[in-house]
Amino acid sequence: MFSKDQQVQHPRFGTGSVILDQGETVIVRFGDHIESCEATLLTRRIGLMEAVRMGQWSPSLDVVLKAQAAAIRSLNDSWGVFSRSRIDLLPHQLWVCHRALRQWPIRLLIADDVGLGKTIEAGLILWPLLASSQVRRLLILTPASLVEQWQYRLRTLFDIRLGMYRPEVDTPRADFWSTHNQIVASLPTLRSDRKGRHERLLDAPRWDMLIVDEAHHLNADEQTGKTLGYQLVEKLVAENKVESCLFFSGTPHRGKPHGFWSLMALLRPDTFSPMRQEKEQLPLLRQVLIRNFKQKVTDMAGKRLFQPVTQHPETYSYGENEAAFYQLLTRFILAGNAYASGLDKTGRNQVTLVLIAMQKIASSSVAAIRAALRTRLVRIRKDIAQMRAEQVDFTRADEEEDADLLEALNSWMSQAKFKLMEDEIPHLEALLESATAIVNESKILRIGTIIEEKFAERSILLFTEYKATQALMISTLMARFGENTVGFINGDDRLEGVRLPTGREVALTGSREDTADAFNRGHIRFLVSTEAGGEGIDLQEHCYTLIHVDLPWNPMRLHQRVGRLNRYGQRHPVEVVTIRNPGTVESRIWGKLEQKITHIMEALGHAMDEPEDLMQMVLGMAGPRFFNELFTEGQQVTSDRFADWFDEKARSLGGRSAISTVTDLVGHCQSFDLSQLDDVPKKDLPDLIPFFHSMLVRNRRRPDREDGVFSFITPDAWQKAPGIRSRYEGLIFHRNPRDSDEAKKIVGVGHQVFDQAVAQAIEWEVALALIDEGLAPLALFRFQDAVTSQTGQVRQVVAGVTANSKGILRLVRDEEVLEILNGLKSGSGELQPDSIAIAPEAIELWLDKARQHAIAAADTLNLPFRKPLLTDLILLWPVACEL
Repeated sequence: MFSKDQQVQHPRFGTGSVILDQGETVIVRFGDHIESCEATLLTRRIGLMEAVRMGQWSPSLDVVLKAQAAAIRSLNDSWGVFSRSRIDLLPHQLWVCHRALRQWPIRLLIADDVGLGKTIEAGLILWPLLASSQVRRLLILTPASLVEQWQYRLRTLFDIRLGMYRPEVDTPRADFWSTHNQIVASLPTLRSDRKGRHERLLDAPRWDMLIVDEAHHLNADEQTGKTLGYQLVEKLVAENKVESCLFFSGTPHRGKPHGFWSLMALLRPDTFSPMRQEKEQLPLLRQVLIRNFKQKVTDMAGKRLFQPVTQHPETYSYGENEAAFYQLLTRFILAGNAYASGLDKTGRNQVTLVLIAMQKIASSSVAAIRAALRTRLVRIRKDIAQMRAEQVDFTRADEEEDADLLEALNSWMSQAKFKLMEDEIPHLEALLESATAIVNESKILRIGTIIEEKFAERSILLFTEYKATQALMISTLMARFGENTVGFINGDDRLEGVRLPTGREVALTGSREDTADAFNRGHIRFLVSTEAGGEGIDLQEHCYTLIHVDLPWNPMRLHQRVGRLNRYGQRHPVEVVTIRNPGTVESRIWGKLEQKITHIMEALGHAMDEPEDLMQMVLGMAGPRFFNELFTEGQQVTSDRFADWFDEKARSLGGRSAISTVTDLVGHCQSFDLSQLDDVPKKDLPDLIPFFHSMLVRNRRRPDREDGVFSFITPDAWQKAPGIRSRYEGLIFHRNPRDSDEAKKIVGVGHQVFDQAVAQAIEWEVALALIDEGLAPLALFRFQDAVTSQTGQVRQVVAGVTANSKGILRLVRDEEVLEILNGLKSGSGELQPDSIAIAPEAIELWLDKARQHAIAAADTLNLPFRKPLLTDLILLWPVACEL
């Protein structure tokens, strides 16, 4: 017969505790699950209390190692601190991981400010889930330009290897979705249901985790309905094809409550709905919404990570030929708008989109608009005889910002299917002739002068929206500073039309990763990037100066550009140069926008301590369409009406409703701040070394250790697991590898050989030991959830109880437990039980008091369990202890 709470061992389930002996079968709790086991398969194990009563003392090394293994597992399950990331982890990232791992299924929207490391947060959350097999099937949906970034960063930082979705291999015969378990896919590609794509996706096994980046693209509008991306994710959720969901978006609220609550309904359809009253749902947001702010995040020492950005506004003026060109272009756009007003809705939308795109491109550079004009003329002259009265419908904006404009422009340039006005060709020829007369562009030359006068010898990042402007800027920098001083990054890894200092025109090629690495190492001084190319790239290692070659019409884009430099690891205050022509309508609009933003900041300052952190959310609520209308309509407003027109047009930007919405969201979300720093463990990979080294010694292996690098023959007991090598060379316990090869040798929880060491120590039948250090005993207890239906990643929490110098008991968290154990020198010589004169009854009495203290103090641990259940684990008793 097995008694209640008897410790037993099962060949499949491991160590458990008896609940009820039914004769031939026994009900046993194994961690977070309960099994009915054949009695013949169970082996009795001696638990801690039995060991105390029997006086069964175990070797101190074994008991300390088992305690270390339990503390390591507990600490990592809760915080992910021992993941194999190759980058130093920050408190707010560990805090996000801790919040996520406390629940399963995970349903969270993480709305951190740009530059706070969303892929690191995702990796931290995923690593323990993958290591424990809680997550086997993983689907990540991102904007098209970020697919490779997610794949690259999760592989290089966490050794999480994702397959990339390619439509050409997703065929009915290939069974792609069932045979690939960890996938990153472009949402713009996947949302289109072509050739039965969605049916195959929905027929595949359930996904344990769905991650959506830039989740605000999952939009639902009261008038136009749900976007294709929203419909796809909605299908996955509705058909129970997703267990956990993790959304990332810096701007989750785009100004329309219906869209925001529809997004939240994808996360928690049981809690949120666009049809429910907002006041009923706001208090529930804390369950699912996390937002961290740049001005509040710190390093482990409590030092703020980000410093204020310094702005350098600069001006320039057009030359005579430039002024003539822009006047001609303005008349062309006005004439096009007049022509569009007489068309049907489809035609009017088509023409308007092209005119907006032309205006935006021209504001970047003459070179950019000249390329578009030339392409259009070549196509018209070639296809004029084949022109048909066929039009494409662009009435619905795409989910990607500006994609509708560029699609319309590309159609206009490449197909002679519609025109912008009667007799379009003579107007285009006049524009092209005027543009060709401009040899040097004043803005580009002015940027070169600013660099020479104010930023001599400094590395500089320059941003532009268009590749033609990128080529012009690179050509100018090469002419002034040398051919080998400049690199480029764009979405194609190729750039046409670059003119070398010799006058020869060439096409440049190069991967963005290699170029970014050269820039970060200081091998090139200048990096000219487009926004699409610069997404997800860290450029702050050797640079703190940014120049906006052009100004995107959406101010939020400026914020995102600056985020490429103003991010963790930046050692200097970032300096930003903007350059405008005061004589243009665009410059006047920017001036008014800056005044408006200042007023918004003041209004936010009355409501929140850190108003600059909320500016991105306010701008995100306006949406790109608002800014497109602002800049296009402004061209037609006379000077005497301009101020009144702007005030009326921009009334909604940062108004009371927007301020109220932002403050409501922030007030009802979770966020990290300095007051929570003490809760974040200060442990890292080096804290695993004492345990791992001792485990090798315990298994009769003597590791070669040189400068923190481990090499050893693998213990026989560990080689039983698949994938374990017979020998390991060059393993490291830190996050600063010299190269990519050494990065593969980072050891942490999740590394196969380390996991074998932990598993071996956990299963040893030891519980009680003497140590020759310290004056107070240390008892370890394990908290679990008595409710077995709870299936979160944090399935157990280890805590200890010891006493201070006055004998008063105190609870110690797993972090401090590990610190105490790592400081012990036990194992050099085993102590015999007759080394102490204390009676077993006294030890049992102390252990009982310690247990009661742990139960009473459990609330301070903030356990993620409905009904915490405590079990004894280990007791270390100092020889010198006197009760």
